[in-house]
Amino acid sequence: GVLCERCGDCKAAIKRPKDGSKVCKECFYYLFETEVHHTILSKKLFNRGDKVCVAASGGKDSTVLAEVMTTLNRRYDYGLELFLLSIDEGIQGYRDDSLETVKKNREDYNLPLKILSYKDLYDWTMDDIVKAIGRRGNCTFCGVFRRQALDRGATMLKADKMVTGHNADDVAETVLLNILRGDVPRLQRCAAAQTGTDGALPRSKPLRLCYE
Repeated sequence: GVLCERCGDCKAAIKRPKDGSKVCKECFYYLFETEVHHTILSKKLFNRGDKVCVAASGGKDSTVLAEVMTTLNRRYDYGLELFLLSIDEGIQGYRDDSLETVKKNREDYNLPLKILSYKDLYDWTMDDIVKAIGRRGNCTFCGVFRRQALDRGATMLKADKMVTGHNADDVAETVLLNILRGDVPRLQRCAAAQTGTDGALPRSKPLRLCYE
C-alpha cells in the first residue's frame, strides 16, 4: 500500500481534498485540527473566558465542529466555555434523528446542551406555517426563522460568540449565489471568518478553510 506522504510510517488512508496529498488517519486529523487552530488564532476569533455557543444541527459539519472546538480548547487552553444550542423547527419526522445525534454529542464531548423549539420562541411550529401558507417558499421562511432562533437562544443563554459549521465548500457556494444575485454587501460579508462584530453576538466560521 501507499505510505502517508506526511509521516512516511503509516499506510495512507485518505486523499486530502485540499491539496491531493495521501495521508494516514492520524496525520489527516492533525492537519485538519492545525488548520482550524490557525484560523482561530490568525483571525482572533475568541478571547479567553468567552462563552461560546456551538450551533448544533446534528449534521456532520456541526458534529465535527463540536469535536474540534472541544479538542482545541483543551489542547491549546483557549479558556472558552462551550455549549451546544440546537433548534427544533417542529417539522414532524425531520428533526427527530438529528436531535438524537445532538444529544449524543452532549454525552461524547461533555458539553451542556439547550434545545429550543419554534413553539417555545414563536408559539407556532414550521408545520403550522406550512398549513397556513402552503409549501411554496417555506424553506426561505424556515432559514430566516432558524437563524433568528439561534441568535435569540444564544442571547438568552448569555453567549459572547457563536460558531457555525460552515466549511470552504459552503462559503464558495454562498459567494457564487451572491455573485449571481448581484448582492454586493452580502458578498463582502459571506467569506469573512467572523461577522456581526459590531453587534451583540459575533458569529464565527472556524471551518471556513476546511474542504468538505
